Amino acid sequence: MRESLKHLKQYLLCGVSYVIPFVACGGILIATAIALAPMKAGTGPDFSNSPALKLLMDIGTAAFALVVPVLAGYIAFGMVDRPGLVPGFVGGFVANSLGAGFLGGIVAGLVAGWSVMLVKRLPIHRILRPILPILIIPVLSSLAVGSVMYFLLGNPIKELLTFLAQALRTLGSGNQILLGVLLGAMIAFDMGGPVNKTAFFFGVAMIREGNPTVMGACAAAICIPPLGLGLATLLAPKLWNDRERESGLAALAMGVIGITEGAIPFAAADPLRVIPTIVVGGALGGAIAMLGGVGDHAPHGGLVVLPVVDHVLWYLLAIGVGTLAVALTINLLTRRGTRGSLPETP
Repeated sequence: MRESLKHLKQYLLCGVSYVIPFVACGGILIATAIALAPMKAGTGPDFSNSPALKLLMDIGTAAFALVVPVLAGYIAFGMVDRPGLVPGFVGGFVANSLGAGFLGGIVAGLVAGWSVMLVKRLPIHRILRPILPILIIPVLSSLAVGSVMYFLLGNPIKELLTFLAQALRTLGSGNQILLGVLLGAMIAFDMGGPVNKTAFFFGVAMIREGNPTVMGACAAAICIPPLGLGLATLLAPKLWNDRERESGLAALAMGVIGITEGAIPFAAADPLRVIPTIVVGGALGGAIAMLGGVGDHAPHGGLVVLPVVDHVLWYLLAIGVGTLAVALTINLLTRRGTRGSLPETP
C-alpha cells in the first residue's frame, strides 16, 4: 500500500512538473490584461477599447485551456512513458469539456495510464506487434479513458453542480455567515474547476439581482489559495525547493489578480495536505467577507477589483486572514521527505 502511494505521488509530480509553465504563462498573461484593463461595474474588465490587452487575455486563456489536458497527459506519461501521452491528452480534454476541471484531469491521467497497462497485457499476435505502440495502444486506451470520463463522470458532475447551485440559492436567503463559509470553501476546493465555477457564477448571478455581497465572499476567497501558498514559500524557503519557490512567486502574482489556478501546481503535487488547507483558508476568508458585508460589483476577485468593492477594509482583512492561515498551516504540515515536492527539472 505504501509503495503504491509512493508511485501515485511520482505520477502526479510528473504531470505537475510539465504543467507549471502553462499555468505560469496563462496566469501572467491574464493577470497583466486584467490589471491594465479598466474595470466596469457588473461586467468586470472592459477590453472593448483595448485590443492589445484583449489579445493578451485570449492567449492567456488558450494557455489555461491546455492545463488539464497537459496535466492528464503527463501523469499518464509518468506511468507508462510515451504510450500514455495520447490517451492522457484525450482523457484530459474530455475531462475539461465535461467541466471536471483539474481533479478530473488527475483522474483522466491515472485512468489513461492504467488503460495502457491493460492493453499491453492483451495477447497480440506477433504480426501486429509493430503497430502496437502507434495504433493499437493509442486507439484502445483512448477509447477506454474517453468512455470512463463520458459515461462515469459526465452525469454525476452535472447532477452535483445542479445540487450545489440549488443549495447555494437556499442558503442565500438564510444564514449569511454559513453561506460565506460554503462559498469560500467551494472557490478554493478545485481552483477553477466545476465546484469553483458553481460558486463563482452564483456570485455573478447575485450581482445582477442587486446582491453584491455573495460575489464579495467569492472575490475574497478567489485569491487566498495562490496568495497563501506563495506566502508560505517566502516565510519558510528552506521547506521548498527552487522550483517550488519559483511557482510561489508566480502564485503570488496570480493571486493578486484573482487567478485561483496559481495554486494548482502545489495542490497536484500534494493534494492531501494542500487542498484541505486552502479550503479552510477560503472558507475563513468567505466568512469574514460576509461578516463585514463586503460587496463586489465586478465578477472577479483579487486586488484589482478594489475600486468596485464595498467595505474595502473588511475585504482586505478577509484576504489577509485567509492567506496567513493557509501559509502558516501548510508550513506546519509540510516537512521535507514527508510530502511530494515539485521536481527541480521536468
